[in-house]
Amino acid sequence: MRNALLSFLAVLPLAVAAQVVETSSARNGNVDVPVEIARPAGAGPFVPLLFIHARRGYEDEERAHVRELASQGFLVLAPDWQKGRLIDRWPVPHDPETEGDVEAALDALLRRPDVCKGPVGVVGVSRGPYYALRLAAKRPQDIGAIVAYYGHFQNPNAPEPAQIYSIAPEVQTLRAPVLMLIGEQDFELRRLSNARAFYALWDRGVPVELQMYPMARRAFDFRRDQSPEEKTATRHARQRARDWLQRWLPKC
Repeated sequence: MRNALLSFLAVLPLAVAAQVVETSSARNGNVDVPVEIARPAGAGPFVPLLFIHARRGYEDEERAHVRELASQGFLVLAPDWQKGRLIDRWPVPHDPETEGDVEAALDALLRRPDVCKGPVGVVGVSRGPYYALRLAAKRPQDIGAIVAYYGHFQNPNAPEPAQIYSIAPEVQTLRAPVLMLIGEQDFELRRLSNARAFYALWDRGVPVELQMYPMARRAFDFRRDQSPEEKTATRHARQRARDWLQRWLPKC
């Protein structure tokens, strides 16, 4: 009884903040991709966001993040790119077929009558920004801005030398403004990848900012053992992401 009450109290503020939460699916060939949609109250239209989760899976922390984005005025569609293909949590190799699943979710978002017409924003976590890179390279007209939380800027299946010394070729064609958020104590390889992508984008004149959070570890924003500094970093990151998306995405 106590656990049920605690679960109810934990969910209640999120539901109030998000106002409306829906579950649906997006079809990609013979795969039904589960999606969750969170939007503010009212008829809209709202600025659309695509939320792409990390390889750990789409869990309570991701749901809280999606609802927080909705409370900021965005309509957020989040595909579960693992569940539709029965992929276990924490997969090491990248399955290119899941890119089509995420693209199907983008199409579903663009078709909604309650979103602004025009490009969408993408918020990606860890491996999520790699999907964003691939989408933005393939469909630049549909991606208006990207927020990358400690993101992959290299193909996860690339050989080790490429992981260490280079970045994904899609970075060289990217036009969408990119905000990178990462802790200074994240994996060295991930910090190097973000840094190289930052310089490559800046050299080409693409709007880009890299926010490095002092004393923040890997996955600083949803760690269950967050330090006081990481809690502050999380609040700061959420505000920076909101401001970035509002700055670069078209208004309704």
